[in-house]
Amino acid sequence: MSETKWPYMYPEGEDSSESNLRNGKRASDDVELKDDPRRSKAPKLMGVSIHGNDSIDAANEQSDYDNDPLINDIGRDNSISCLIRCSRSDYGSIASVNRSFRSLVKSGDIYRLRRQNRIVEHWVYFSCQLLEWVAFNPVERRWMNLPTMPSGVTFMCADKESLAVGTDLLVLGKDDDASHVIYRYSLLTNSWSSGVRMNSPRCLFGSASLGEVAIFAGGCDYLGKTSDSAEMYNSELQTWTTLPKMNKPRKMCSGVFMDGKFYVIGGIGGSDSKVLTCGEEFDLETRKWTEVPEMSPPRSREMPASAEAPPLVAVVNNQLYAADHADMEVRKYDKESKKWFTLGRLPERADSVNGWGLAFRACGERLIVIGGPKNSGGGFIELNSWTPSSSDRSPPLWTLLDRKHSSNFVYNCAVMGC
Repeated sequence: MSETKWPYMYPEGEDSSESNLRNGKRASDDVELKDDPRRSKAPKLMGVSIHGNDSIDAANEQSDYDNDPLINDIGRDNSISCLIRCSRSDYGSIASVNRSFRSLVKSGDIYRLRRQNRIVEHWVYFSCQLLEWVAFNPVERRWMNLPTMPSGVTFMCADKESLAVGTDLLVLGKDDDASHVIYRYSLLTNSWSSGVRMNSPRCLFGSASLGEVAIFAGGCDYLGKTSDSAEMYNSELQTWTTLPKMNKPRKMCSGVFMDGKFYVIGGIGGSDSKVLTCGEEFDLETRKWTEVPEMSPPRSREMPASAEAPPLVAVVNNQLYAADHADMEVRKYDKESKKWFTLGRLPERADSVNGWGLAFRACGERLIVIGGPKNSGGGFIELNSWTPSSSDRSPPLWTLLDRKHSSNFVYNCAVMGC
C-alpha cells in the first residue's frame, strides 16, 4: 500500500493500493461518497478581512497581500469563494503558487472562512503504534503519515488521550516527571510542539470539540482524585478557561456535543468507584450543568468498572449512538423517551479488549469504526463507515473504506473537521 508523505504542509497523496474496493462485495455503497463538501452550494462570504501572520513575511508586505486579487480574472472575493471549497488535500499545491496564496493557507485564515461558511471536511487521525500517527481522508480514501511525535520514555509508554479541535490535534499524557503534558500537532505547520497546560491538569476525562473550542470534563488529578471540574480550550487563542463544576465528580467518562450543548456521559464516581449511569448537560449560554438520568448506554456484561473502556459514543446529525463492544451491537439514544435501543451489528472485524483498542467516531455525517481481528497474523486494521438516517431505526449497512497493514489495536483516535 502506498502512503502519502507530507510535502510542504499538506498532502498530495495517491490512492492506496487497497483503496479501490468499490467492486468488492464489502464496499458497494458508492452513494455514501456523495457527501463531499466540495459539492455544496457556492458559499456566501462573510465580511472578514484576510490577514496572514507568517513570521517570514515582512509586516509591510501584508497590506499588499490583503489587496492581492489572487486569481486576477475573477478578483479576490471570488477567488477565496473558490479556494475555501477546495479539498484540504489541495492546499499544499495552492500554498506553493505565491506568497499571497501561502499566507492565506498557512495563516489559518482559509480555515476560519471555511468554518464561517459551514464548509467542513472531516479526516480521521489515529495511532496504532507508539508515537506514530496516520490520517485518513474518507472522501478520497487516501492515507497520510504525520511526523513522529517528540516524547520522553514515560509519555511514549503511558496511556494517552487525544482530541482534535480546530486545526490542532492534542495528545495528552504524562512525562518523565509524572506531570501532565500536552503535545500539539498543527495542521498549518505539519509539526508537533508543546501545548499549553490546563488550569487543572487531568487524565481519564470526557471531552469533545465544536469548531475551534473543546470542553474537557471530569477525570483524575495528579493525586488520583476524581474531579468534578471542567475547562474549555480555544484552539485559535491556545487558552484554557475554567468552567463551573459538574454536579458529580466522574472519571473514565466520555464527552459529546449535541444540539449545541456539551454532554459528559457515564464513567465512575464516588468514593466506592461506582459506575454512573447518568450524564450531565452543559449549556454554553447559561453556563449551567443539568443531570440527565440513564444517559449512559447500558452495559451488557458485568465486569470491574475500571477494566472497561469509557462509553464508546458518537453524535451524527445531533443523534447519539453507542457501540456495545461486548455484544458487537450499535445502539441509538431516543432523546424523547431518554432510552437506548439496538439498531444492529458492528462490523464483523472490530474486536477489542473490553472496549479498548476499538475506535468508534463521528466523521461528518458518517459513523466510523476502526478495528481489526484479534488474531490476524501480520496484523491489519479496517475502516468501516455507515451514514445513518436520523428519522428511522434501520440497521447499519457498513461500507469498508479501506484496509491497512498495522497493529490491530487503536491506541488513540480523533476526527478533525475544518
